[in-house]
This record gives sequence, structure tokens and C-alpha cells, in this order.
Amino acid sequence: MNNTRNLKTLKASLTASMTLPILMVGTAVFAEEPSIDIEAESSLLIDFETGQILHDQNAEAYRGIASMTKMLVEYILFEEIEAGNLSWDTEVTISEYAYTISQDYALSNVPLQMNGTYTVKELYEALAIYSANGATIALAEQMEGSESAFVDRMRSLVEEWGVDEYELYNTTGLNNSYLVGNHYPGSETDDENAMSAKNIAKVAKNLIKDYPEVLETSSIPTKIFREGTSDAISMMNWNWMLEGLSHEHINVDGLKTGTTGFAGATFTGTAESEGRRLISVVMGAGDGMTDRGLRFNETAKLFDHGFDEWTYNTLVEGDVVLQNVDPLVVKNGLAENVSLKTVDSLSYYVPVSNQDEKASYSFQPNEELLNQDGEIEAPIKEGDILGELILDNQDNVEYLEGEAEQTVQVAAADSVDRAGFFTVFSNLVKDFFSKLGDRF
Repeated sequence: MNNTRNLKTLKASLTASMTLPILMVGTAVFAEEPSIDIEAESSLLIDFETGQILHDQNAEAYRGIASMTKMLVEYILFEEIEAGNLSWDTEVTISEYAYTISQDYALSNVPLQMNGTYTVKELYEALAIYSANGATIALAEQMEGSESAFVDRMRSLVEEWGVDEYELYNTTGLNNSYLVGNHYPGSETDDENAMSAKNIAKVAKNLIKDYPEVLETSSIPTKIFREGTSDAISMMNWNWMLEGLSHEHINVDGLKTGTTGFAGATFTGTAESEGRRLISVVMGAGDGMTDRGLRFNETAKLFDHGFDEWTYNTLVEGDVVLQNVDPLVVKNGLAENVSLKTVDSLSYYVPVSNQDEKASYSFQPNEELLNQDGEIEAPIKEGDILGELILDNQDNVEYLEGEAEQTVQVAAADSVDRAGFFTVFSNLVKDFFSKLGDRF
């Protein structure tokens, strides 16, 4: 006598979990990302707008970030200017510490005069174009009073962005041994800043998103620092992928290089083509001395890979009635069933080689809305959420901020009013005798 009920429950379960062939135009699916091998310890490529990861090679490994650290200084500088605490014309007086570092020509520097004054803009351009270490320290001291206080602010900032694994000891990315004893409290004499490629990509993404004007300066190939003064020095951007430089690559406009013995040659790059921006990270691409162009060669591979091998596809259209999903049976309604429609669209990048493959989905109704026979009780309003589509076999889709969204909410495509009293009463009587029959 329980067989009838079990069969009804099984039928509802099968309807809820069936895999459906979706016939929507432009759907696609992939199992593996296109293969690319990068000659570096770690590398990462993301789409800027969505944060989707298009390449990941050991990108969670902890490595030195060297002067890529200075992206954090840039971000905080833009914050201060936006808040009105500084202007580009604000004059900065050079401390003994900033002066001493600026005189070390084994490092990247512009010459600064002891107790001399320089505008924020001059020091910022020296940082962004030439990775000038003394100028970076001078800006940090101007903003927070000391470099160590500025490091505290940097630490708070990355934690706000969800970066929980990092080492930050100074503003320049130099090894502490170069800082003439000016070490962050509690740090060792040979400590150095470190993060993973994924976390430094978060820094770059936030910088470009919140302050895109950074690209106006990071894209300058060469400039004279304080032209016409005794401090004048030619600054050639360490990003050799910019226009006119040795590894020029179309559409590259940033962002920040870094080199130390601990980190090796590192580079966070960005490029835009046809309205689409990519961010790359290459870490440990040789030592930056005997193979100085390797990080740029590998970044070029990443950009070509991202722009040429991936295309943006809409896998599920929004506000579309699902023709291949059985309508839900309605209980006590003026209509016998209700059609279903998607609420939002679901889109992401797929390999060009797989863009014509069809996607498959499963429809999962909200079981709390169904009775034991798989029916939904009227009344139902158009737009009521009734379940979700679950995208199959998309485990390789990843985003910088976490897992990919692989579900789409499904709603009622129409309203169904509740039937009148006599119809509802008649159904109650039928249900009573049906259940009674099941018992005997």
C-alpha cells in the first residue's frame, strides 16, 4: 500500500534532478583551460572586470614581491589626495632617512637633497616610473609621519581586501638589510616583503578599479625628473613592455616591476584590448640580471593567451522561459501548471576552442515549496523564486575572490491564482479518499 506513494515521490525526485539539454544560443562548456607554460616560479592571469582566473601556475605560493609593494603606496597616496589631505602640489621635505636611501645608486633612485623640498607629484612620478626608493619613503613619511606607521596602514589595507597571508616590513620592497637600520619594529635585519601571486593580483585589481588614473603615469615610457634643475635625471620605465621600449607589446599600460635577490624578477602587468583589460603576475622569472627580459617575454605569452584563447560567453540567458524544463504542477490553481524562467544570466570566459560545445544543466526546485507529490500550491505570483538551474561540470571555473557562481535562480514565468472554494474542497475530498485507499 506504500508502493503508490513511493512511486510518486520517485517521479518527483527524478523530475527535480534530471539533466537537461539546453538549446539556448551561445551556451558553452569546458573541462580544461588551454595549456600554456610560463617560465617562472609563479604566474597568474585574470580578467580585470570579472576577476576570472584564466591561468594559474603555482599562484598561491608565497614569494617575495619586491617593488610591486609600491602599488600599496600608490593606492594610499590616491586615498589621501581624494580625501583632501594632500594635493599634487603639496611640498615634501626630505628626511635624512629618505635622503640616505636616495643616494644608494645600487638601488633604483632619483637623487634627493637633504632637507630639500619636492612636490608630491614629482615624488609620485619617480615612484611609478622609475621605482625610486628614496622618493617612496619620503611620500610614506609625509602621509603617516614614519615608514613604520605607513606599513601599519598597508597591513590594514590588504586585510580589508581579504589578504590574510602576507609579510610587509617596508614601503619599498627592499630587503631590510638595505635600510640602514630603519627596520619595522620586531622585524629581522634580512626580512623582506612577500605575498602570493593571487594576493598581489588583488592589490593590482583594487588599485586599477578604484584609481584608474594610476595608468596615466605607469604608461609613461621615459621622463626627465625635475628637468632643468640640478636634480635632473632621465627616468626610463622599468616596464620594458611600454611603447618604444625594448620589449614593447601592444596595449600594455602598466603596472609595476620588482627585483631583489630573494624575489627574483617580478612583474605585475596590465593591458587593455577592445575594451577588455587583463592583469598578469609573473614572479621569480629568473634573477632579473642575467635574463632581464624574461619576465616580459613570459608576460607577453600571458596576454596573448588571454586575449586570443578566451572568449566571453553567456551560458544562461536571463529572463528566458525554460522550454526544456517541465512546468511545475500546480495544486489548487486556476491553471494546471506554471512555466519557469531564469532570473539572471550566467556568463564567463571559455576557451575559444570549446565555445561551440553545449552546456548541460540540472533544474532543482525548492523542495520546501512542493508537497509529497511534487506539486506547488497556488497562488503563485510571476517572479516568485521556485528553484535554480545548476550548471554541470564547471569545476575549473575560478575567480580571484573565490569559487565561480554555477547556479541561476528560476522563477515562475506567470501568475497562477488560487482556484475557488468548491474546486479546493473537491481536491481535499479527493486527497482524503486517495490517502484512505493507500491504507487498505
